Amino acid sequence: MHPKQKAPALTCDSHFHIFGPYDRFPLAATRTYDPPPALVPGYLAMAEELGIERMVVVQASVSGTDNAVTLDAVRQFGQHRARAVCVIDDSFDDAALKQMHDAGTRGIRFNVSTGNGTPIEQLEPIARRIAPLGWHIQVYIEGETLLDLGATLAKLPVPIVIDHCGGVKAGLGLEHPQFQALLRLLDSGNAFIKTCSYRVSSTGQPWSDPAPNVKALVARFPDHCVWGTDWPHPQMRPCPDAGLLLDQFFEWVPDAAVRQRVFVDNAAKIYGF
Repeated sequence: MHPKQKAPALTCDSHFHIFGPYDRFPLAATRTYDPPPALVPGYLAMAEELGIERMVVVQASVSGTDNAVTLDAVRQFGQHRARAVCVIDDSFDDAALKQMHDAGTRGIRFNVSTGNGTPIEQLEPIARRIAPLGWHIQVYIEGETLLDLGATLAKLPVPIVIDHCGGVKAGLGLEHPQFQALLRLLDSGNAFIKTCSYRVSSTGQPWSDPAPNVKALVARFPDHCVWGTDWPHPQMRPCPDAGLLLDQFFEWVPDAAVRQRVFVDNAAKIYGF
């Protein structure tokens, strides 16, 4: 559906996935779900409708540590407007990391939620290795894990980018220890948060109950929030509409100057546009 208004110029979608074509980019045997193909032309049609001009392709768990599908998407989009967040483990040598950097990689994803990712024990060693490249670590985590891992993440020698509003369910409320742990991590100054919120909804469609969470995060950390669609919304039934998600953000963050920071400036800083 068309959003009520388009995103501002140079808006960055900081979170989406490309799946397939599967004859060229097969899924990992160790995956936990089977997504239908979601290809570059389909993404671009949605981006055009919303006014998205920059994009960050995030390696999904179903592709394991074979980042070919993600890096090929960046090549198709072009590095003038696209970056990648990839998944690695300790088998990647420095030459491989350099090659990935040249192909547009600017971060590494640790997926603590849907599995099939890098073992969490490798967090600190990998952070040390990617620090000289100026990369960040992106973490997909649930609220209860955040309670245990927050302090560790805050101390890493690279910036941290947290997926999906920190995985703290909206129904828990802002005073809940999980949301407070998220605020502490962001207070460290080293972390950014993706205000893609529908996955933390406690009530489901139309996913409006995370409004207080998003408003609180943006009000307190306007320079540490980014926005993303999470297209093609893997494993979500019913599937949210990206136009609706954009409309919600406009509604929840009425200040145009603050939106400019979240949509454009903060992402440019993290992803190096």
